[in-house]
Amino acid sequence: MTYNEMWRKLTQVYDEGEAKAVARMVYEVRYGLTLSDIYIGKDTQLSLDCQAELEEITKRLLDSEPVQYILGQADFYGRTFHVEPGVLIPRPETEHLCSLITKHVAIGSPNRTILDIGTGSGCIAITLALDIPNSQVTAWDISEVALKIARENAKRANVHVSFEQVDILHLPSDILHHTFDLIVSNPPYICNKERAKMEQNVLAHEPHTALFVPDDDPLLFYRAIAQYGQTALNPDGELYFEINPLYADALKELLSTMSYHDIEIKDDQFGKKRFIQAIR
Repeated sequence: MTYNEMWRKLTQVYDEGEAKAVARMVYEVRYGLTLSDIYIGKDTQLSLDCQAELEEITKRLLDSEPVQYILGQADFYGRTFHVEPGVLIPRPETEHLCSLITKHVAIGSPNRTILDIGTGSGCIAITLALDIPNSQVTAWDISEVALKIARENAKRANVHVSFEQVDILHLPSDILHHTFDLIVSNPPYICNKERAKMEQNVLAHEPHTALFVPDDDPLLFYRAIAQYGQTALNPDGELYFEINPLYADALKELLSTMSYHDIEIKDDQFGKKRFIQAIR
């Protein structure tokens, strides 16, 4: 199967631009072929074993399996992270969240203590640990599978992050005395009623515990994290969230009632209300 044959098949489930991008990613990551290599016909020179593997990969893609899970990796903030079912695939919006934090912290004091709640693949925690000099980063997740993947990513990146299995909705007593300068989270924020609008590759393959909240309590995790932050954040400590645009104003009001101040809602690269930051 050639690159052109592959992307044309993929237009059954992707638009043309995305089909080409997915096919390029497969050829580059799995077989080391750049677009220039493809233009001079090197995609026609793959072995029979590689051709058989390509057919299987294409079949999985046509079944809406995310290419990042098939290849076992995703790019985030200029780095490559291992991903597999059990962790969310890092999104460009979350890169923007990291950018907001690193740019702001760069003008503040060094030696920041940082907590990432719901770390998943570890992409936020590892990025902040690498890009904020002398930071001490802790990362929590309820899933041991996610923590295993995150620890592997930290080891690959040669950076230290303290990973802990913690459920923010049921905090153990020994956690309550910890303090931090900054807490960040991209928690579950999609209501069940929004499922109908979501792509099948997300619904069928990405972990629902990392995606969904009850329809009757969309701020469930934000409330729990903000409550923890009331005692865990040092004076003038900062809180950063990735959010559901539908509940941005409600979350801002909630944080205000909890005595957070300098609350700001920020847009993502698509002009949607996607982030909120506040100071204790």
